[in-house]
Amino acid sequence: MTTPQTLQNQIEQIHNLAADKHRAFIASERDYKERQHAKEKKHGEKGAQAKPTEKSAHELKVASGQKVEEKTGDKVVKQEHADADAEPEPVGIDQHEVEQKVQNLLLSDNPADFNAARDLLASVLTQSRGELILRIGSRPPQAKLFAGEDLAANEGWIGVNRSDAQLQSLKENIARAVEDIGGKMCVLFESIDQHPRASLLLRIPPLNVESTPEVRCAVVGNVDSGKSTMLGGLDDGRGLARVALFRHKHEIETGRTSSVGMEILGFDTAGAPILPNVGGSMDPDVLRREKLGWEQISVKAAKIVTFIDLAGHERYLKTTLYGLTSGAPSCVILMVGANAGLIGMSKEHLAIALALNIPVVVCITKIDMTPPNKLVETLKQVVKIMKSPGCKKHPVFVKSLETAVEVSQVFAKERICPIFQLSNVTGSGLDYIRTFLNLLPSSEGDNEKFDSNAPLEYSITEVWSVPYVGTVVNGLLNSGTLKTGDAVLLGPDSNGHFIPSAVKSMQRKRADVTTAEAGQTVSCALKRMKRAAVRKGMVMVHKEDVPKAVRQFEGQVLILYHNTTLQKNYQAMLHCGAVRQTVRIVHIDHPQELLRTGDRATVRFEFISHPEFVKEGMKLLFREGKTKGLGVITRIL
Repeated sequence: MTTPQTLQNQIEQIHNLAADKHRAFIASERDYKERQHAKEKKHGEKGAQAKPTEKSAHELKVASGQKVEEKTGDKVVKQEHADADAEPEPVGIDQHEVEQKVQNLLLSDNPADFNAARDLLASVLTQSRGELILRIGSRPPQAKLFAGEDLAANEGWIGVNRSDAQLQSLKENIARAVEDIGGKMCVLFESIDQHPRASLLLRIPPLNVESTPEVRCAVVGNVDSGKSTMLGGLDDGRGLARVALFRHKHEIETGRTSSVGMEILGFDTAGAPILPNVGGSMDPDVLRREKLGWEQISVKAAKIVTFIDLAGHERYLKTTLYGLTSGAPSCVILMVGANAGLIGMSKEHLAIALALNIPVVVCITKIDMTPPNKLVETLKQVVKIMKSPGCKKHPVFVKSLETAVEVSQVFAKERICPIFQLSNVTGSGLDYIRTFLNLLPSSEGDNEKFDSNAPLEYSITEVWSVPYVGTVVNGLLNSGTLKTGDAVLLGPDSNGHFIPSAVKSMQRKRADVTTAEAGQTVSCALKRMKRAAVRKGMVMVHKEDVPKAVRQFEGQVLILYHNTTLQKNYQAMLHCGAVRQTVRIVHIDHPQELLRTGDRATVRFEFISHPEFVKEGMKLLFREGKTKGLGVITRIL
């Protein structure tokens, strides 16, 4: 029997192969256009000879990206010239080597060494998108730090020991060097025990809102586990903080989220959260009046964390699934009430996050009102589930700023699950989770997921009709770049056609922008477009790139749960990126043409209502009642 973990690995392989194939196709198209352009330029030149000289033929090949053979004596040297417009390959940064080199240069009294250290920091900050965590002094072994063991022993420490005086000198010199290049330094963590050490955050402010890095986090959990309350900030113990996140009247009355709510948390260049100045007041009128708008936070922020607040009630599971698949979150924050434990929909949400291969962070809330014995019981339950064969995660309790700093950089790659213990009433543990979120790598920085050099592909997740503006769509740029004034196509519609339009204006986090690149979420006002003609799940592409509308496709699927058998003509709700539509099984590549729990097969699906835009390599999740299946698209028909 195929396990979900085995299928997940194979899904990733299929997805990566499809992405590589797509990139190769784009590169060949670009090379072809370059060659055509070079030919047209050559023929258009006045006084050009009928036959090109040997030198011009060589230059033509260089311009078109072909392989060129040059004779040097008796040897033939082959050169492959890359596209002149292509970006250079990023050079890998050896973090430990950079840290040691900077420390050695700054401890020198020579002014030339200070300039060299400043130039090195400027180079590394540029490569790392304007943000760098610099550790000075020695570092404890990660295994001991994450296990919560005593760090007094000397075994396994990395780096060079520094004295207290050297530590202070290094902090002052690094702050001066970073200020010289227009950035700021803040101390994330500092210890002056027998191993003096510190972790510093170096950050350069973005030029504008368009270039502000963003981290997307989906917040899930059972009903009343404290999702909306945590995002609202400090609470009064009676649900005051969450009211600002609700979008509908019935949500305010019942206290239950039924839609995909959004909230942002901004961090300034110095690493401090951007919070309203309420002077410690808990008066609802003061909090509502002083609450910062998104545009105010966006302008001040050097980094933005976007929270996708999803519904916890079973009735709204379809909405929660849509938020997880369409929002492309960097991580899932699973909220667990300490007084209730991991129950009900929490387990369902955890299973979905694992199926979609999204890193998981656990926040145990309400520790101020939970009896100690119940809290211990909940912690044991969470650890047991995380270590189970279905999860295979390594739980790490974050009880110090040092652990929060280190775990933020490695948890997504090493199957680590950070666990935070919070109270929204007393504020206990909120500093650790804020530090952790502040240091997460930006979502648009993931070059494997998002390619700015590819043609435009914008998935629509929300549609509105705004008075005096017209039709406005919100969504995610999966690839390419978008500018105001661009001529675009939207579709497919019910007939599989694409409708021409243009981008009038754009906003990112409710602040006006003129450009957007792959990995960013932006809202666009469209010209000459009726609200009824646009729906969620459509894509927006440039006018010259007309994609294919898909009615049928094949995919490899694994049935996670079904109480009887799946047969031909079975219908279920499919979630694939921003696409959410009922599909019908047309054919099952199985000897008996039926599937049970744990079975895996190649299945042909057909959209019931209208064609959609899907691609090979896209992950899919389908459900109907308690039936769930996981898979990947392998062929478009």
